[in-house]
Amino acid sequence: MRLVAFPALCAAIAAMLTFAAPAHAEKYPVAVFSGLDKITARVTSFAVTAGVPHRYGALEVTVRACDKAPPEEPPQTSAYVEVHQVDPGTGEVQPHAIFKGWMFAESPGLNALEHPVYDLWVTDCRNSSGGAPSGNE
Repeated sequence: MRLVAFPALCAAIAAMLTFAAPAHAEKYPVAVFSGLDKITARVTSFAVTAGVPHRYGALEVTVRACDKAPPEEPPQTSAYVEVHQVDPGTGEVQPHAIFKGWMFAESPGLNALEHPVYDLWVTDCRNSSGGAPSGNE
């Protein structure tokens, strides 16, 4: 009995070892966001280059990383984002971040920015900001 099971076990292990390992997420320098201004009901798409702060209304958005699964893998896009409030009177950025963490394009509600005026979510990662949509959708 053991002699018969051993070749089957070896074949099963060999079959598992031949499967390709999942590819790692690719890093991109630009994250694409959509933002909703709840007062005006306008949705705006904009691109943010990693490490460069971008103003969206009374928010300053800074992307630290943007990762995207390769095309042959199931879609998974994520960005590590810091969001700071901008003082409307002085225009100064508040030192304490109102959001700091990963946002996921496939699950925008999983780790969302909670703000009374703005909703913000990541939609894509790209190599350059030139191809990103801008303005209202």
